[in-house]
Amino acid sequence: MHLSVHKKIRVGFFIALTVIIAASVFSYLVAKNLLDNAGRLTHAIEVSKRLDVITKQLQEAEAALRGYNLTKDSAFLAPSMEQRCRQIEAEYNLLRQVTAENPRQQWHLDTLHQLLTVKYQQLIAGSHNHNSTDEKQQTSVKEGERSMDRLARKVLDMQHIEDTQIHKKSAQFHFFSVLWVPVIFISSLVAILIGIYSYVILTREFKLQMHIESKMKSYQRDLQQNISLLNKSNQELEQFAYVASHDLQEPLRKISTFSDRLQMKYRDQLPSDATQLIDRMVSAVSRMRVLINDLLIFSRAGRIMPENITSVDMNVLLQEVLSDLEVTLDEKNAVVKYDTLPVIEGSATSFHQLFQNLLANAIKFSNPDRLLEINIHHEILPGKELGFVKENRWDTPFCRISIEDNGIGFDQTFAERIFLIFQRLHGISEYTGTGIGLAICKKIVDSHNGYIMAYGYPGKGSTFVIILPLMQGNSIDIHG
Repeated sequence: MHLSVHKKIRVGFFIALTVIIAASVFSYLVAKNLLDNAGRLTHAIEVSKRLDVITKQLQEAEAALRGYNLTKDSAFLAPSMEQRCRQIEAEYNLLRQVTAENPRQQWHLDTLHQLLTVKYQQLIAGSHNHNSTDEKQQTSVKEGERSMDRLARKVLDMQHIEDTQIHKKSAQFHFFSVLWVPVIFISSLVAILIGIYSYVILTREFKLQMHIESKMKSYQRDLQQNISLLNKSNQELEQFAYVASHDLQEPLRKISTFSDRLQMKYRDQLPSDATQLIDRMVSAVSRMRVLINDLLIFSRAGRIMPENITSVDMNVLLQEVLSDLEVTLDEKNAVVKYDTLPVIEGSATSFHQLFQNLLANAIKFSNPDRLLEINIHHEILPGKELGFVKENRWDTPFCRISIEDNGIGFDQTFAERIFLIFQRLHGISEYTGTGIGLAICKKIVDSHNGYIMAYGYPGKGSTFVIILPLMQGNSIDIHG
């Protein structure tokens, strides 16, 4: 499966982040274990120190008592045994505080305190026994030795507990320290490789982006040149059409003038077939003049300048169009129903021509067997709901205007063809016109960034749908 560059970078970043987090967690565990070991070692040293102090003080007290018993010199009793016992008890209390969090050591300390209490009694009793016999002294010495042995064993038990805990912590530290260096090395290597890979990918992407931008700029320049050439060509074509149409008007006027004079002077002298030929010539000239005028209108349609863009009240505009078509509407006894239309930005002249052409088209193709009805409805929709608007215009508000009639209709297969210039669905003998009206409508709607569609129902009528943006902004197409 092929991954895009962005996905590769995202996956690489995720892996690198995961590796860094894992290395950080492992480093934290190692550091925590190291601190725990340091704390445990400090605790063990403190316990051993207190035990050594207690043992040393007991040994000194025992030695002093023996010296006194041998020499009867009271100097050996300074400090007194009571003072020595109080010093040992103070060290014991400190030791109890140091091991307060260790229940096992506290249990040993309880036993140790019992042994110390016995030893205190022996020391104090020995220091006050001035007239004891040798036998009693020997017994006292043996009891002191046994008591010291028991104390020494208890002290060794407590030191063994501390040594065991230190050994356990050291084993854990050794385990983490052995893994720490490879883990940090591997994670660093992975992070470096991912960094190098990301740098290579980003560099390649950057170069590709620069190449694309260069190509895009080149295409834009070519496009601008083509647009300029196209606009220039369109202007030349429109100018040519305008000039040619004007130039064609002159010979048509002369033909019309000469034919009128010919009929006026020689009508009685001409045979009937010659008169018919002249009438046909005059009719052809008239159609040619209409065609040229329509071509002029088509060439001008959709030529919108920014200064012509205004807010157009479509209700007022529709009333003006209906007023212009009042005579033909009355002839057909037509009924026009319409909604209250919104205000739309655009060219008022172009919109007037657009609605006039569409309504005139409905009048022309009305059904002779029933009264003409024209219904005009509208709704405001965002571009996204239209279904065919580009994504960059989804939030643009559009007005969809439907013009429905109950005329003769048309086959839906010709829905696109009717908007092409000079395209007719009926012969000229059936319906007058040049086939330019709807082409003009499409040109006007296109120039306003809108859409126009037609739906035909043979024998039932037709519906023309105009979709226009409410606001033109800076996106209006400028023609001419």
